[in-house]
Amino acid sequence: MVAMASALYTCTSPLIKPTKPQLSLIKSSSSSLQFTPTQKTLNNSSLKSVAKFSISAVSTPIAETSAQNSSYKPSKILPFRVGHGFDLHRLEPGYPLIIGGINIPHDRGCEAHSDGDVLLHCVVDAILGALGLPDIGQLFPDNDPKWKGADSSVFLKEAVRLMDEAGYELGNLDATLILQRPKVSPHKEVIKANLSALLGADPSVVNLKAKTHEKVDSLGENRSIAAHTVVLLMKK
Repeated sequence: MVAMASALYTCTSPLIKPTKPQLSLIKSSSSSLQFTPTQKTLNNSSLKSVAKFSISAVSTPIAETSAQNSSYKPSKILPFRVGHGFDLHRLEPGYPLIIGGINIPHDRGCEAHSDGDVLLHCVVDAILGALGLPDIGQLFPDNDPKWKGADSSVFLKEAVRLMDEAGYELGNLDATLILQRPKVSPHKEVIKANLSALLGADPSVVNLKAKTHEKVDSLGENRSIAAHTVVLLMKK
C-alpha cells in the first residue's frame, strides 16, 4: 500500500504567501512509513507558523497473517460458495503418472515436489478458493522437505477437513483434464470413484472430463498435463 498525503494552507495576511510543506520519507523503528513535512518558519515580525504532521502505514505480510490464523476459517458465512482450481505439471520420463490418486500406465509422469497429481492439486485449490483460504502452495509449500514425494490425497483430506470445519459440504464438482496422451477413458470411472471417496461425496455429484490439446503447445506435444476444477460448496 502507498499512503498519500496532501496539505493546503490558507493565509489571510497579504504579507505571507501560502506555503505547501515538502514531504520527507522517514523509516521509523517499527518498520512503518512516516511522511513528515519539512518545518517552515515564516519570517514575519509577529508571526511564525510551523506545520507538522505524520501518517503511518503498516502492513502485515501475507505469510505472517497465514501463520497467525492457523484455523483458516472463512470470514463470512454464505449459503453457498464457488471455487476454481487450476494446475499444470511437466511430463518427464522416469516419473509415475498419478491422476486422481490412480497410477496410470504411461512412458512418463509429472515432475513435481510431491507425487504431482494434477487432478487432486486443482481440486484442493478449488475447495480452498471457495472457502477464501490460502492456496495449496501456501499450505503445503514445495520448498518444505516434509512434502517431498507426498501422496496428494493428504492435501485433499486437509482441504475436506477445512471445508467441514467451516460448515460446508460439497454440492457438486466438475473437473477437466487436458493431456494428449494417454487416453483417460479406460481409467475414468476408477479415477472418479477414488476422487469421490476422498471427498466423502456421492459419485453422482462428481464429474470428470478429459480433453486433448489438438497437438498444440506443450500439452498437445505430450510434454505437460493440466487440469481445471470448479466446485460448489453448500452450507450444511
